[in-house]
Amino acid sequence: MREIKINDKVVGEVNSPYIIAEAGINHNGDIEIAKELIRKAKEIGADAVKFQSFTVDCMMTKDAASAAHLEAGAGKEDVYSFVKRISLDEEAHKELFNLAKEVGIEFISTPFSFKTVDWLENLGVAAYKIASMDLNNLPLIEYVAKKNKPMILSTGMGTLAEVDNAVQTIYGTGNQQVMLLHCVSLYPPLDEDINLKAMDTLREIYNCPMGFSDHTIDNLAPLAAVARGANIIEKHFTLDRNMPGPDQAGSGDPESFKQLIEEAKRIHKSIGDGSKKPVLKEKEMSKNFRRSIVSLIDIPEGNIITEEMITYKRPGTGISPVDKSWVIGAKARKNIKADTVIQKEYLIG
Repeated sequence: MREIKINDKVVGEVNSPYIIAEAGINHNGDIEIAKELIRKAKEIGADAVKFQSFTVDCMMTKDAASAAHLEAGAGKEDVYSFVKRISLDEEAHKELFNLAKEVGIEFISTPFSFKTVDWLENLGVAAYKIASMDLNNLPLIEYVAKKNKPMILSTGMGTLAEVDNAVQTIYGTGNQQVMLLHCVSLYPPLDEDINLKAMDTLREIYNCPMGFSDHTIDNLAPLAAVARGANIIEKHFTLDRNMPGPDQAGSGDPESFKQLIEEAKRIHKSIGDGSKKPVLKEKEMSKNFRRSIVSLIDIPEGNIITEEMITYKRPGTGISPVDKSWVIGAKARKNIKADTVIQKEYLIG
């Protein structure tokens, strides 16, 4: 699998999963909340904090249908007015980008229009995220790809053919820096809908960094994704699940998100390199726990050793049971007392 760098972080099999705290719209249009999301994401150890860059006029028509969770988050407000109210302007993006740089966390955003791509490009972002809703928006995907920066592509609601159209559009610009996220665009999805094996399918086809964009309410699915080899985990992040907004209840708060990061790192370490061999401490342990060939009775010097004279006991500091054929029929070089771990130098072979 090829590796891709986002600034100084390498995304691939060797390193721990790249963890993205998806602040999204959990700031509710309040830049101070957005800033606190950046600070907290850094504090808990996320690799990147991600926002969504849009203006309502480029996002939807006034009578556009909307998802149930977004309508619920808007409350009595119509969805168009809600989206307009929570959008962050170009100046706010500058403030957030500069703060992220100051505290030392990667700032990533999902642009929803050519205009907001330009905002992000002017800031100098290191990577772009394409949302599942824009998987079929090939003009936008091509526009971003031509910036020749790493692209994280979510694949929710998508067929394999749609994923391939998007990926080939990116490749067609000469940009090979593609990372794919399996995603189920439900809030939250049922366990039986998550289908983490889809990551395997995408990895086999595209041989690129692969991950999981999570919309579940706990850490089980993203941790299972890490155990399955995910190189990237993205999960919604909030300061408080009880805050108003459509994504708050399904987001990780600082405590649970920090636990996700810590456990993801532990799981990555536990996966290993796939070779079946004892680690160094196991080799030491085997001296105590493995069996050796042991004399069952007193064996006088010169006697030929038979099967009935031996047994197999700890410690594993003598001749291994797998070498029994070398011991049976050998002559005792010296008197061997009962319950003695037999060594090669005790025998004439």
